[in-house]
Amino acid sequence: MNPLLPDRLRKLRLSGLAQSLEVRLQEARASRLEYDEFLALILEDELAVRQDRLISRRIQSAAFRDMKTLEDFDWQFNRSVKKKQIFDLASGAFLRDARGVLFSGPPGTGKSHLCQGIGLALIRSGHTVLYRSIFDAVRDLMHDEAFEGHDRVMMKYLKPDLLILDDMGMKELPKKGGEFLFEIIMRRHELRSTMMTTNRPLEDWGKLIGDVPSATAILDRFLQHADLITIKGRSYRLRNPNDSSPADGEDPTNKKKEEADE
Repeated sequence: MNPLLPDRLRKLRLSGLAQSLEVRLQEARASRLEYDEFLALILEDELAVRQDRLISRRIQSAAFRDMKTLEDFDWQFNRSVKKKQIFDLASGAFLRDARGVLFSGPPGTGKSHLCQGIGLALIRSGHTVLYRSIFDAVRDLMHDEAFEGHDRVMMKYLKPDLLILDDMGMKELPKKGGEFLFEIIMRRHELRSTMMTTNRPLEDWGKLIGDVPSATAILDRFLQHADLITIKGRSYRLRNPNDSSPADGEDPTNKKKEEADE
């Protein structure tokens, strides 16, 4: 290999090509590749490395609380979760229509795992995602409003293809929290998709937000183009690892039917 090539590739920032060049040169000689075939191979190597780096940056920017995947989800524990429905969301079709998704159910039933798993799958297929708990989102906006950075922080919440707002209902939002949440939902409405999780009934949102009109306005816009996914059952965190009994609310006789639905 020409000794000047590594330095030239470094200056051109073609690190992916540089990593595979020696192997590709040997392959080209052994297989008697045409020039255009060789060029296509080394360019594919560079593009693959750049794609991997892009995905890594987007995963980091998404700020997931946990690196959860759909493959890691225990589909056998709670059969109220429809596997096909979740993987349909992971395909990203709902993003094209700027639809929302609301996961509703008791704590520990997999809502956060599923939404983060969907978010990770979407990043790997080329989309941008931001994950925040509802409290972190409100705190971000309240803090930066005090320092005149509201518009800059709001853009962080408006730009991603999918915004995931987790943990609605864990506790009441601070004062003005409903106003900030309404602004996010209103400005993303029919433009970008938003996914939320809640462990409280929708009729309790007025109390949680501390502002019934704001809660009504939020739900009016969000639910206009949203899928409501209700998850039942007991907490996965409190499970007995040796317990093979069905999850709460599950009828064992429906097992075959639900497997077919998956």
